[in-house]
Amino acid sequence: MKRPVARYTHEGVEKADISVHPFATEDGLGLSLTRFHRADCDDVVLLVHGLPASSDMFIMPEHRNMTNFLLDNGYTDVWALDFRMSNRFPYNAETNHYSLDDIALYDHPAAMRELRRHIGGRRVHVVAQCLGAVSFFMSMSAGLVTDVASAVTNSVSLVTRVPAWSRLKLKYGPGIVEYGFGVSVLDAYSARAGRFTRNRMISRLVSAVHNECDNPDCHMVSFMWGTGRPAMFYDHDSLAPETHQRWADLFPVTGLSYYRHIYKMVKAGHAVKNRPGDPRYAALPDDYLRGAAENLPPTLFLTGSDNRVFTDSNIVCHRILSRRAPGRHTLKVIPRYSHVDPIVGRNAHVDVFPAILEHIRQHSLTRQVA
Repeated sequence: MKRPVARYTHEGVEKADISVHPFATEDGLGLSLTRFHRADCDDVVLLVHGLPASSDMFIMPEHRNMTNFLLDNGYTDVWALDFRMSNRFPYNAETNHYSLDDIALYDHPAAMRELRRHIGGRRVHVVAQCLGAVSFFMSMSAGLVTDVASAVTNSVSLVTRVPAWSRLKLKYGPGIVEYGFGVSVLDAYSARAGRFTRNRMISRLVSAVHNECDNPDCHMVSFMWGTGRPAMFYDHDSLAPETHQRWADLFPVTGLSYYRHIYKMVKAGHAVKNRPGDPRYAALPDDYLRGAAENLPPTLFLTGSDNRVFTDSNIVCHRILSRRAPGRHTLKVIPRYSHVDPIVGRNAHVDVFPAILEHIRQHSLTRQVA
């Protein structure tokens, strides 16, 4: 199949100087920040992807992407983080035992240090998606990232609620896949594997119950990340045809270790530590929601009205945090959107991005970085 868009390209960003800034975490992983720069400005925006995505979700050339939208609306210094969940890194597809605690402890604090090295004390506004949002909010709740002027989180943050079928998949799926099929990574490209391979068998089983379209890659991603047909977006018309065709390029592989931590959070109803008592994670709280009110910046909680991955997680989180800090945070429920289409949908620049822009503008004027 010929790809409609080249993988790992920056061709979707217009009229910007693009530079890549690699850095390392304290536990020995190489990560990167990509800068899209038209001019210096007082307010910098940092974009944080989810799992199993990358910074590509913010620079897609087939529709007006978030990076261009921000650049065109006065935020002329936009950065995108690729952390250890990014499919741009080969180790994301390797067998590993990373959890969201590793990201909260190592990745986001290191990213903010590298960002500050280049921009100094200017205000930083964060827009985060899915598990990138969960882990970034964990870092802020733990007090490891403190210098954020405002935040936007799509779909989920510190409250983790999923459909009943997703809960069953989280509980039993990793064991069945790892010990039953003998694989430790779910691969959205599985339909292209050899005829009698494990991955091809998994793909055929998934497509047998996901007959909503003719793209087996789309079936696999829906199976990996939610309940419904499709699970990741409201309906197929919410995506550009090119996006649907290259769906596996955007969300290719997912390691099972993250699912195990997410299941612990789902059982608790909110973000909790993966291994309480492990001295390596002593800097992190056992319960991330408990101290969140004191450490979070003004936040816009976004969610689709038909979210089939994390249901009403951000609605409930907004309700909890608004009781603790009245008037600090805002909520936006987007009609006819689901989980990821508020970021990658073909009409997101009309239906969603203006609300993000309004939130950032409000706190560009009213809040200074400490």
